[in-house]
Amino acid sequence: MLTGDMLRRSAERFPDKPAILWQGRALSYRALDEAANRLANRLIDAGFGKGAKIGMLCRNRTEYGIAFFGIARSGCVMVNVSVLYAPDELAFVLEKADVEMLIYEDAFADKVAAIRERLPRLGRLVRIGGAGGDEGFDDFVAAGSDHYPQVDINEDDPFCMTYTGGTTGRPKGVLCSHRNRAITAHTVMVEEAIDERDVVGIVTPLFHVAALNIMFQPAVLAGATTTLLTKWDPRDFAAMVRGTGMTAVFAVPTQLAMVVSDPEFDPADYATWRKASFAGAPMPDWVQKEMLEKLPEVSITQIYGQSEMGVLTSLRAWYLPEKLGSIGRQCYNVDVAVLDADGQPVGPGEIGEIVSRGDNVMLEYYNEPEQTAKFWRNGWAMTGDVGTIDADGFITLVDRSKDMIISGGENVYPKEIEDVIYARDEVAECAVFGIPDDKWGEVPAAFVLLKAGATLSEETLVDHCAERLARFKRPRHVEFVDGFPKTPIGKIQKNVLKEPFWEGREKKI
Repeated sequence: MLTGDMLRRSAERFPDKPAILWQGRALSYRALDEAANRLANRLIDAGFGKGAKIGMLCRNRTEYGIAFFGIARSGCVMVNVSVLYAPDELAFVLEKADVEMLIYEDAFADKVAAIRERLPRLGRLVRIGGAGGDEGFDDFVAAGSDHYPQVDINEDDPFCMTYTGGTTGRPKGVLCSHRNRAITAHTVMVEEAIDERDVVGIVTPLFHVAALNIMFQPAVLAGATTTLLTKWDPRDFAAMVRGTGMTAVFAVPTQLAMVVSDPEFDPADYATWRKASFAGAPMPDWVQKEMLEKLPEVSITQIYGQSEMGVLTSLRAWYLPEKLGSIGRQCYNVDVAVLDADGQPVGPGEIGEIVSRGDNVMLEYYNEPEQTAKFWRNGWAMTGDVGTIDADGFITLVDRSKDMIISGGENVYPKEIEDVIYARDEVAECAVFGIPDDKWGEVPAAFVLLKAGATLSEETLVDHCAERLARFKRPRHVEFVDGFPKTPIGKIQKNVLKEPFWEGREKKI
């Protein structure tokens, strides 16, 4: 199914029903469908042909939904850009993705102004909200025709790109087709039992796959109403649930912890809430316990997946406590296995790499053939995560073959931070890894060896990182050391450095 057809079918079934609720305003399915048509036709009229890359730099708001379906119907490719990027990171992604037009929210005008001259390919800027020299989004959309655009689009054509970190230290563009994301949308709709009666809360950023493709897209496919929270705050979340009758939500464990530990917690605020799914980090036992005690009507589902593959496994509430600690078993519509180094299925309890194959898997890492080739092995897509599988097919994560840190649901790659630290002339060697944090799950720690005779303060180093990295990537703990433990071939042994921080704690991923 084409992405644009998901909206069209729901608009035909529920034309006057609210599709998106945001800050007290409702946009019906009919109005969303018309706005998507107008944007698509305006893009075509403006000369953006099939496959052209359209960037989106915006927080959760109604315009994001319009852009998502409008760009999909035009045949262009939507490039979802993190609003947390520092200017240098933003410029890198926009250039690497070959973005020709950027739709950006007024709140990020200064970031855009700082980099626009560095991006000659970026020929058009469209601004959401505020007043400025760039063309306004509302005017841009209004200039398009409201008829369904006539573009020859195939299900295997690319339609969206999300940037994820990589072991090379720089983000990679995960390019997906209409078919890839349709499979994920349908999978989630079935696994989460989302239907037209639901009001689905979107409380994680829409520039993430989890919010956009794993909640928003399935909700529209089902004909449900979505309600958007622009900035996370547990009190604002409570007000949203109470005010909109929200029934289902995806959140990271950090957010759910804030809900149940809110000093003003009132179960009456959450009377309509029935379904919660989470991913991005393990759920602390105390949060699980508090959820069960304070919100017993909310059924909790753990999901596991990646930007490259969508949702792979789910652990439903009725499998607990027997399967506690597992990430569940493979979802409807996907093929998941745990294989050994020879590509053979492991036996129960044996460790192997978690892999997937099928129409849920991305097309490629954009313009990175070597990285794409490494991603595949014998027809399977490699997650980079290792785990075990039991006789019932339930998978347990054991470790990460990559050194990725998950901080508050955000993926942080140590190599990217290390590269920034190495840019300082004073630095001889450094190692970045995750250490436990009660609020965020993990935060980056940096161990630094200075060159002989060099001096560098922690404050100066942190400020250096702050200018070049998003807030969640900045080291929260810095130690200057006299040397590093190393392997015989000279590789820093991060496991030795990590051990004192993780002593007495169980880290499942």
